[in-house]
Amino acid sequence: MLNWIIKNDWRNLRADRTLWAVAILLGCVIAYGVHNGAAWVNFQKETIQRAMDEESTRLEAIRKGIDDANAGRTNPPSFRDPRSPFSVGYTMGGSYAFLPPGPLAPLAVGQSDLLPYYLKVSLRSRDTMIGSDEIENPVHLLSGRFDLAFVIIYLFPLLILALSYNLISSEKEDGTLAMTLSQPVSLRTLAAGKIALRGLFVISVATAISIAAALFSGVNLAAEGALPRFLLWIGAVAAYGAFWFALAVAVNALGRGSSTNAVALAGMWLVFVLLVPALLNVAVKAVHPVPSRVEMIQAMREAGDDVTRTRSKLLAKYLEDHPELVPSTKDSAQEFAVRNVAIMEEMERRVQPVLARFETQLAQQQDLVDRYRFLSPAVLVQSALYDLAGTNVFRYKHFERLAQGFHREWSDHFSPLVARNANLTPASIDAMPKFAYREEAFADVLSRVAVSLVGLLALASIAAFAAVRGLRKYPLVG
Repeated sequence: MLNWIIKNDWRNLRADRTLWAVAILLGCVIAYGVHNGAAWVNFQKETIQRAMDEESTRLEAIRKGIDDANAGRTNPPSFRDPRSPFSVGYTMGGSYAFLPPGPLAPLAVGQSDLLPYYLKVSLRSRDTMIGSDEIENPVHLLSGRFDLAFVIIYLFPLLILALSYNLISSEKEDGTLAMTLSQPVSLRTLAAGKIALRGLFVISVATAISIAAALFSGVNLAAEGALPRFLLWIGAVAAYGAFWFALAVAVNALGRGSSTNAVALAGMWLVFVLLVPALLNVAVKAVHPVPSRVEMIQAMREAGDDVTRTRSKLLAKYLEDHPELVPSTKDSAQEFAVRNVAIMEEMERRVQPVLARFETQLAQQQDLVDRYRFLSPAVLVQSALYDLAGTNVFRYKHFERLAQGFHREWSDHFSPLVARNANLTPASIDAMPKFAYREEAFADVLSRVAVSLVGLLALASIAAFAAVRGLRKYPLVG
C-alpha cells in the first residue's frame, strides 16, 4: 500500500507545472551561489599567489643587493642595507603567513571574507601584524556573500514547505481523504508515503546539486580529508531537511486548512531562520560586548609614546633581561636596531592585555552561541556547513596560533643576528624561517560537526514525535 501511495503521489507532483518552475528557478539561484563561492576562492588563491610572488621577487632583490654592496657597486644607507639583519627582519624581508582556502570553501564563504587570510610577519610587534586591513565593500561584509550554504540555510526550507504545507489538508479539502482512508491504509501510512516521496526527491536533488557544485567549483574530493567532509555536508543537509519535513507534518496534523498551514509554516521559517539567529546575535553582543577597537588603538599609541620617552631605560632593562643580545661593539646603528627590537617587544607586552580582553570576549561570545544554537536549526546547520568548508572562526584561530608561532620563530632568528651586528649573505636569506600551514586535526572538526548533527536530529525527532501524536487525533471531518 505504501508503494501505491508513493506512485500515485508522484504522478500528481509530476503533473504540477509549478514544481518544475520552482525547480528551474532554484537551479538558477544555486548556480549563481556556486559561481560566487568559486569566484571568492579563486580571488583568495590569486591574492595569496601574488603575495608569494612579491615575496620571492623581494628576496631575490635582497640577495642581489647583498652581492652589489659587498662588491662595492652600491653603498646603501644603514636602514636600507640588505646586509643588515635589522633592516631585513624589520622591513625589507618580511615573510607572509597565509591561510589557504578550506577543503569545501567554494560551497560556503562563511567568515572568510571577514577574517584576514594572509599576514606579513616581521620584527614588528604582533598587534601590527594582525591589525592590517584590506579594503572591501562594507555592504558586502554586512550582508555576506551569496553561496550554496546560503541557499541551503534560507531557501532549501522554503522548497520543502512549498511541497509539504498541504500534505494532508489538500486531500481533506478535495474530499478524497475519507475515501482514501476507507481502504486498508492508516493516516500515518498515508502521511509517511507522501513524506517519503517528497523527502527522497528533495534530498536527492540536494545531494546531486552539492556534487555538481563541488565538481564545477573546483573542489578536489580526492584531497586529504575532503571526501569525509563532503559526506558530512550531505548528512547535515539531509538532517536539516528532515527537520523541516517533520515540522510540516506536525503542522498538517493540527487539522487546519492549507492556507492556515502555509501561514503557520512561513511564520516558523521566519522564527527559526531569521528571528532566533538575530536575537541570539544581539544577546551575545549585549552579554559579552567586545572592547572598543578605539581603546586598542589608543592603548597602542600610549604604549608607543611611553616607550619612546623611556627608550634608554627600556634598552638597559632589555639588555639586562637578555644579556646574550648585548651589542658586541659601540655602533650607533647597531644600538638603534637593538633598541627598536626592545621597543617592539615592550609595545607588544603593553598592548597584550587589551588584545587578551578582545580575544576573551570573542571566545565567550562563541561559547554562548554554541550553547544556544540548539534553539534554531538554521544556526546548527550553518555552524556545521561553515566548519566543514573551513570558513569559520575555529579554523582562523588555528591559523592565528600558527602565525603567532611563526612570529616568535622569526624574532628568535633575527634578534641574535641584530645583537651580533652580523652581515647577512645570500645564504642567510635562504636560511630565514618559512611559514608552513598545517591543517587542524580532522577529529577536532568532526567533534564540532557531530554536536550540530546530533542537535539537528534531536530537533527533527521532536517535530516527528509531535507529528505522530497529532496524526492520532486528526479530525477527518470539520
